Amino acid sequence: MHKVLIISYYWPPAGGPGVQRWLKFVKYLPEFDIHPVIYIPENPKYPITDSSLTKEIPENVTIYTSKIFEPYLYAGFLSKKKTKQISSGVISDDNASLLENFLLWIRGNVFIPDARKYWVRPSVRFLTGIIKKEEIDTIITTGPPHSLHLIGLELKKNLDVKWLADFRDPWTSIGYHSKLRLTKASERKHRLLEKEVANGCDKLLVTSNTTKVEFESITTNPVYVITNGYDIPESELPFSALDKKFTLSHIGSLLTGRNPENLWKVLSEIIGENETFRNVFQLNLIGVVGQDVLNSINDNGLKNYTRIKEYVTHEEAVNYQRSSQLLLLVEIDAANTRGIIPGKLFEYLAAKRPILAIGPEHWDGGEIVKRTNSGVVCNYNSLVDLKAVILKWFHLYQQGNLMVSSVNIKEYNRRTLTAKLAKLL
Repeated sequence: MHKVLIISYYWPPAGGPGVQRWLKFVKYLPEFDIHPVIYIPENPKYPITDSSLTKEIPENVTIYTSKIFEPYLYAGFLSKKKTKQISSGVISDDNASLLENFLLWIRGNVFIPDARKYWVRPSVRFLTGIIKKEEIDTIITTGPPHSLHLIGLELKKNLDVKWLADFRDPWTSIGYHSKLRLTKASERKHRLLEKEVANGCDKLLVTSNTTKVEFESITTNPVYVITNGYDIPESELPFSALDKKFTLSHIGSLLTGRNPENLWKVLSEIIGENETFRNVFQLNLIGVVGQDVLNSINDNGLKNYTRIKEYVTHEEAVNYQRSSQLLLLVEIDAANTRGIIPGKLFEYLAAKRPILAIGPEHWDGGEIVKRTNSGVVCNYNSLVDLKAVILKWFHLYQQGNLMVSSVNIKEYNRRTLTAKLAKLL
């Protein structure tokens, strides 16, 4: 059986979408005669945790750990809630304090590429022995945090190994990168490291076609796309009963910039015009919500119609997805987010509830919604068509006939995606 070393920061009990990609790959790789060996930090500082995910770690997987030093300077100055939000990427545009701005400057200019950089050297020393002991000839690094790719870079230089660099999110083109108060020198260093990684590995793995094109502009190494996916066997997890209310649910963090103000306006209009709608509508926000989003919701009179739950287990999130009448998918309205496909989209597909997707033009996530016939895609300027589709779906809800006839979603099954990965390895 072929052994591969997977170097990851996120692993159960870490919560959120970042942990699930490689947890699921590890689950299915042995079916393709590949034995995964995992390397993770011994004492990580995860912004969110979900102990229920530990049940999904395969019993026979080999796991190595070592201590990590993470100098989160802001942890002693800011509230736990604010620290968690910054760690999750919720960076306020409007109301950041001088202290927050200073700490963001530290994050962007001192910790390059990120605060896990101090784990690189000790990990290279530790893993050099492990690779020889386990007779490993292939290593995989997955980021963010992108400092883990620097571990792969050094191991590739020092040892006779193949190296696959997996980018769950882009590096310098990701939305929050521009909010880190980078100096020109720091920006240049980020880009140089990114290019060195892209050209130092044997293969690059990304999650969207847009990100593939971005990396192909800085390297001649082969770049492959394997999206995230869903792993919800219908035989093991029956569909939940649908909510009696007309629920529109967003599962996951609504980060700063993901604020569909026209949606809040349209919902407010319909509530004011339609008494029946007013009596049954409910907006569910499951995850961390940025203050700018909350302000917009409240300004449009939706506070009493909104239910917020900051974090739930993955199993609970799946139940919300399957019981909701409608599912909301939102991405920041910017050119540099076109390649971002939220991991929740694939579980939305499996939930088989109509998806209302709002994002930038030529958005990869929106293209998947269209191609699978799983919902409707609108842009941030939509008003008339946005109102029309909500009223159409509400009419179907009243008739007890609100459903979706999606197609081609099986290609996003985690086992199918792992088969593609096994071919690359």
